[in-house]
Amino acid sequence: MKIDLNSDLGESFGRYTIGCDEQVVPLVTSINAACGFHAGDPLVMKKTIQLAGQAGVSVGAHPGFDDLQGFGRRNMNLSYEELQACVLYQLGALDAFVKAEGLRLAHVKPHGAMYNMAARDSKMAEAICSAVKAYDPELIILAQESGQLYQTARRMGLRAAAEVFADRAYEEDGTLVARSKPGSMITDPDDALTRVIRMIKEGKVTAITGCDIDVRADSVCVHGDGESALEFIRRIREQCEKESIFLAPLKEIV
Repeated sequence: MKIDLNSDLGESFGRYTIGCDEQVVPLVTSINAACGFHAGDPLVMKKTIQLAGQAGVSVGAHPGFDDLQGFGRRNMNLSYEELQACVLYQLGALDAFVKAEGLRLAHVKPHGAMYNMAARDSKMAEAICSAVKAYDPELIILAQESGQLYQTARRMGLRAAAEVFADRAYEEDGTLVARSKPGSMITDPDDALTRVIRMIKEGKVTAITGCDIDVRADSVCVHGDGESALEFIRRIREQCEKESIFLAPLKEIV
């Protein structure tokens, strides 16, 4: 049994530092690097890719809405063409640093509001996938299996990896509970660990309503800006080893 362990990183900006990237990078198998719209700047992007290269970690692009103040977590109403160009622009920007380090971009995972909206909106999902396919059809789309983004990627002939979250609560339809709602974040490390192992081994998770729902786990995400991110990641790694669950990058899984 193999699983990818990913984290959203490179989300600092200028003099503002978010997360503990230098400690997290060596512990995961894939990173999702911010591309400068919702977070990150050229120097942060460069450093993030360098850290990944030094650790031998797979690199993915983490494009978001052009909303630094809202950290890309506010919904934006873009046309199909605007969203497609928005994603394409960010892929090219990040890939410049990836190529400069002699690495290859492996996957794409939209950030925040873009991710959640595309899970529900097939046209948004199609715009994102069309940008990815135009840029590099070998790239893997990282998304929730129950959502439109994952389904659209498969329909358009792209590889797709199913993502689950260690630190987020689920609605009964498989979408993430909005951050504005109570209980949206999983903050207890023991609870998070139990949920993760069950999602990997049983394909089940308990929704916020108390009902069990089906999930597919190719990759487990721990948000890099979470207060307990480092502890979550360390404990997930340790428990996976005990459970004979091997950590591997997405290219070895899908």
